[in-house]
Amino acid sequence: MDAPFLLFAPHGRDAEVIRLVLHEVGLITETCADLPALCDSLTKDIAALILSEGALLRSGMEPLVACLDAQPPWSDLPVLVITARGNRSASKARWSQFQRLGNVTLLDPPLHAEALQSAAQSALRARQRQYRTRALLTDIERANDELEGRVAERTQSLKAEMRERRKAEEALQQAQKMEAVGQLTGGIAHDFNNLLQVMLGNLHMLQGALSAEEPLLRHVAMAITAGDRAAALTRHLLAFARRQPLAPRSLDLNALAIAMTGLIQQSVGDSVRVETVLADGLWRTWADANQVESAMLNLAINARDAMPDGGLLRVETSNTVLDETVSDAQGDILPGRYVLLRITDTGSGMPPDVLERAFEPFFTTKPIGQGTGLGLSQLYGFARQSGGHAAIRSQPGQGTTVSLYLPQHDGAEGADAPSAAAEAEAQDPSRNDETILVVEDEALVLMLWVEALEGQGYHVLQAAEPEAAIAILESDAAIDLLVTDVGLPGMTGRDLAALARSLRPGLRVLFVTGYAHYAALEADSLGAGTRMLSKPVGVDTLQSTVRNLLDGDSA
Repeated sequence: MDAPFLLFAPHGRDAEVIRLVLHEVGLITETCADLPALCDSLTKDIAALILSEGALLRSGMEPLVACLDAQPPWSDLPVLVITARGNRSASKARWSQFQRLGNVTLLDPPLHAEALQSAAQSALRARQRQYRTRALLTDIERANDELEGRVAERTQSLKAEMRERRKAEEALQQAQKMEAVGQLTGGIAHDFNNLLQVMLGNLHMLQGALSAEEPLLRHVAMAITAGDRAAALTRHLLAFARRQPLAPRSLDLNALAIAMTGLIQQSVGDSVRVETVLADGLWRTWADANQVESAMLNLAINARDAMPDGGLLRVETSNTVLDETVSDAQGDILPGRYVLLRITDTGSGMPPDVLERAFEPFFTTKPIGQGTGLGLSQLYGFARQSGGHAAIRSQPGQGTTVSLYLPQHDGAEGADAPSAAAEAEAQDPSRNDETILVVEDEALVLMLWVEALEGQGYHVLQAAEPEAAIAILESDAAIDLLVTDVGLPGMTGRDLAALARSLRPGLRVLFVTGYAHYAALEADSLGAGTRMLSKPVGVDTLQSTVRNLLDGDSA
């Protein structure tokens, strides 16, 4: 090492002699004129101190002792003290004072050059070991700092992962909760549909049997109106549960948005400005047009209520490609190509606790009697059932954005299915001589359908369970049409229809469902000679649909 020996021997030629002796063995020296200069030099790398006893006693030891006490933990600077000539006993008497210098060595005269050189080289080796220790400690400290940095970095990474995991767990819990509520809601709606089927069916038959002058007819009409409202409520529930029968077709959302703009402006009033931002080259999507229109109108009304003093309502469309699964509070959006319908308002927005529950059925912040809490839940169920997604972004005072993702569709525009009202026409019972097999596990619904069809002149066979229906199908009885519920005990109506057609090829089938158990039962996927109706079914709709099927119309 190139660190010098510090010499402090200002009297006589001692310093010069020491310098020459050490130079002979290649040791570097630096002479200090006084004690302050010596203390200042201790701040740099040095090999050792060589002091004369006389110089030390004249200058005082206290400043030097203070500097040596301030050394870092790894340092123990060697100090060589050349005692006064002929004063050996005196130096021994001051040994206790010299010990305050720490790593001290006394060199008594007469001092040979070889002895001084050996003592200096020994001190240098000791000092070199100290500097190696310093280097090791520096490496250890550096490694420790790096380790602490990596630990801190990994800790932050773990915290971020934990936050993402908690976010994913919360999203999963929310999705599971929505799924559980959806199953419960769908089951309740299914049972209500069966009850409404019996109630409304019998009310319609009673209405048809009463004369126009019958006073009771008014009460029957009121009961039918109430039943229709209850049926609409169950449709909302089934929409949330993703079990509503849909009539999807290829849609141009731009054209639909333009067509709805007038109705939306009329619904929100003049204080709200409606703005449309429609993407060029928008893809087509596959969805139920009526449901999309209903969603747009419900969202517009919600936006109006959030902007009592007026504001801006923006309807936007765009193409969106997701390369990977995107998770949010409402669940996962799977990778794919979507057509995005986004409706944004500048209203009051939602606090986090309200936003978290926005899609839950029956949750509403509106006063009692002013909202059912089913609008957003119906939108959510419709989006998921259509293979898409619905998401909400909102902050208090910043407005709300609702995004509806619908899957891209490459097909041509589809035609709307004819409405039940258009199909319903007067029937001539005298021409209805066919045989119909009706399968329904709900006894009251079965009785209603049998009576309604027998009243039209059909020969009706009935079965309350799939096994009884199979026995009839395997018999020699002539059967022109199978009318079956979808949700049967032990076997679905779809499976029963497949078995029936294997026994009787070409058999026409009418499915009647409380909710859509399978996507394959959506109206767009029904094959020839097959139709589907959703409970509650009007008696006249049932009769006209049966007649159309028997006449060869399965559109």
